[in-house]
Amino acid sequence: MVLHHSIPKAISLIAFCTLTFAAPEESVRGGTGGAPRAPALPAPVAAATPTTAATTSGDCPAKMVQVEGDYCPDVEQTCLKWLDPPPYENLRCGEWAKPAKCKVPRVHKKFCIDRDEYTDGADEIPVVHKSWTEAKATCEARGARLCKESEWELACEGPEMSPYPYGWKRDSSICNIDRTDLGGPGEKLIDHRAKTSEFPGCVSPYGVHDMVGNVDEWAEREGQSAPYRSALRGGWWLPGRNRCRAATREHAEDYSAKQVGFRCCKD
Repeated sequence: MVLHHSIPKAISLIAFCTLTFAAPEESVRGGTGGAPRAPALPAPVAAATPTTAATTSGDCPAKMVQVEGDYCPDVEQTCLKWLDPPPYENLRCGEWAKPAKCKVPRVHKKFCIDRDEYTDGADEIPVVHKSWTEAKATCEARGARLCKESEWELACEGPEMSPYPYGWKRDSSICNIDRTDLGGPGEKLIDHRAKTSEFPGCVSPYGVHDMVGNVDEWAEREGQSAPYRSALRGGWWLPGRNRCRAATREHAEDYSAKQVGFRCCKD
């Protein structure tokens, strides 16, 4: 699948809107592939299926799944093929080296997480225009909480630490990503949210849906106090990084926008 030539223009628009691409804090290395002259995606790959090492059943509330596994706090992932020309050459990776390397001891985790991005029950469209504070209150009102970043990452990447929830090669046909018809800044942004059932292949090894693309998701930064607890994970429908270890941490806890949603976790 080849992306439209307007991707650089779309990325420039997003930068103008201050919908920032924060530098990822995980270890990412450039491979020998380099940036191609024209943005292009690799051939479609099959969606990931749960592995025997990923535990996805258990005593969780309805519409939540149990995640149990060993989380790596510091992972090294090497990109073999960057897709975009300068100055965005380290933005979207077409293919990652397998396997990823965990550089420190792993930490065992067990928790429940929403299978889908949060909706209001009226339809399957994720709720947006919620600040981190509002999302936190919504989760707590149902006896849950916002996911910690480490929980979110484990639920997204699975035991093998795959950069994308569906594997090692970027594929814009699997998740709601790489839209270039974005509109304009702020409220002029075109709403391309998809129903939670629209991309059935966009599922992590633990069976969690839409963890990259569709809407950005609020999570809690561990070890931080107010007003620095907020982080956005997964990206939205734009041609952005849209991977499990990327994060945007520049927005304050009261920030909200029409591409920002959330999901909840529970002990």
